[in-house]
Amino acid sequence: MPKPLSGPRDHTNPLIWCAAIICAAVAVAVIVAGAVVFIGYLVIKPSVPRIGVASAALDAVYFDQTSSLTVQVTVVVRAENDNPKARASFSGTTLGLSFRGQKIAYLVAGAFAVAANSTVELNYVPQSTPIPLDAEDAAAVSSSLRRSVMDFELKGTTKTRWRIWLVGSAKFWLHLDCRLHLPVNGTVVYPRCSSRSK
Repeated sequence: MPKPLSGPRDHTNPLIWCAAIICAAVAVAVIVAGAVVFIGYLVIKPSVPRIGVASAALDAVYFDQTSSLTVQVTVVVRAENDNPKARASFSGTTLGLSFRGQKIAYLVAGAFAVAANSTVELNYVPQSTPIPLDAEDAAAVSSSLRRSVMDFELKGTTKTRWRIWLVGSAKFWLHLDCRLHLPVNGTVVYPRCSSRSK
């Protein structure tokens, strides 16, 4: 009876085995690192630092019905870091204070740090240059004075960064968009207004 013919056996190249082992090791390392990061995130539950308006007041109003408006406003901006074990840093803080779309002043801060589970307050007392008024703006100012309240907008951004345990460093741009309704008699108000991360 004739014996079946058999060809030479194919052997897998050792380089392919090495590549497969390396890929498997990398995959296991990625899975383990992902699990560590996820568990760390669940344990620490980090929160994004915030920036907001702690208080504001309209200190002075100078209104010439035929030409211009000048105001002085006190604004206290509060940077908050609710993370119990992470220090946060803020930089590039630029906020624009406006009245009826016209910029009154820019509130700017250099880089600063906020300790873990702490806050830092930035005090600004900007005084506008005379704001030219057209008939519509002058009528709006007159109406605001009759109501004893003037409306302002405070908009801007800041960048925050903080370290989350083994997860690493996190960075966010924070965006502030506040409407300030300020009594003309100088009463301090406490707006509920804070940033949104993007």
